[in-house]
Amino acid sequence: MYAQHPQQQQNALAQSKGSDAKYQNQALYARVGGLAAGSGAASGSYGAAPSAGNATGTTGVPVSSNAGGQAMADGDSEALYQLMVELFSATNREQALAELSRRRDQNPDLGVALWNAYGVMTILYQEIIAIYPLLNPPALTMSVSNRVCNSLALLQLVATHEQTRMQLLKANVPQLLYPFLSTTSKVKQYDNLRLTSLGVIGALVKYDNREVISFFVVTEFLPLCLKIMDIGSELCKVVATFIFQKIIIDDGGFQYVTSNPKRLHTVLVILNNVVNQMVTMPSGRLLKSVTKCLIRLADNQEAKEKMQEGLSEHLRDSTFAHVLAEDVSYRRLIYQLLVKLS
Repeated sequence: MYAQHPQQQQNALAQSKGSDAKYQNQALYARVGGLAAGSGAASGSYGAAPSAGNATGTTGVPVSSNAGGQAMADGDSEALYQLMVELFSATNREQALAELSRRRDQNPDLGVALWNAYGVMTILYQEIIAIYPLLNPPALTMSVSNRVCNSLALLQLVATHEQTRMQLLKANVPQLLYPFLSTTSKVKQYDNLRLTSLGVIGALVKYDNREVISFFVVTEFLPLCLKIMDIGSELCKVVATFIFQKIIIDDGGFQYVTSNPKRLHTVLVILNNVVNQMVTMPSGRLLKSVTKCLIRLADNQEAKEKMQEGLSEHLRDSTFAHVLAEDVSYRRLIYQLLVKLS
């Protein structure tokens, strides 16, 4: 499948290739609109094959009486349906993934359709797992990285949709992305992999759901997030800091970070590092995210005292004066922080 590393891929994709033969013969002739039916069809399936308790048609595709899928336009439905069928072909899969990813903004129900379509989520999982052997030692090519990023972009659709978001989480799917986040290579193909993985997690945390935040606290996501905030590219830092901000806005996440002195110290050091690294190349988006994190952490007395003593001087002096001059919202944030620490 990935010709650049035939021996590694032969081992890593053995299961995937075995599944292809099975899936290519599945009769998936049902419209995408039907697959995008409401949450009743997806209940309890977690992206896998339908259980015996699910109603299924003769094609093996889950059936639901919910009419929610009717929102999908007929013309787009036919094209998207054909692309989903092509995912079951090892020959056509790469192009189908790229095309589905390109069209992901055209239909709001595509994430539900992907989740409910028999075997499609399994294919996406296989695409993700298949490149694990290429992570360490680094052997990932740009073409392989792009292919997996297309799979992750489709996974983000599932993470974004209200009908499938929590099911994806309860299936522990985000943990499949942790090996990508733990990579340290700064070449573009690995950076793209980290950024797209963070996009999936960002889609989950943006809705301020306590169960979602608890998942990422319990599964030890925070060390990975903090590492990317410290050493990642600018875009990765922006997304990782946004995710961290969402975690500490939640009371449970805030308690987790501030209740352990060593953990709190590590967080404050990394936030200071992020600020100091922007002296030569400032980023307004990143500055705002970091400042919001510091404002929230200042609600803890110990964190407040540590920041009063060790907050980066670049937030107090004129280092980022041009950002302050151009961005009214940032001026308000930095004023709020300094008042809170006074």
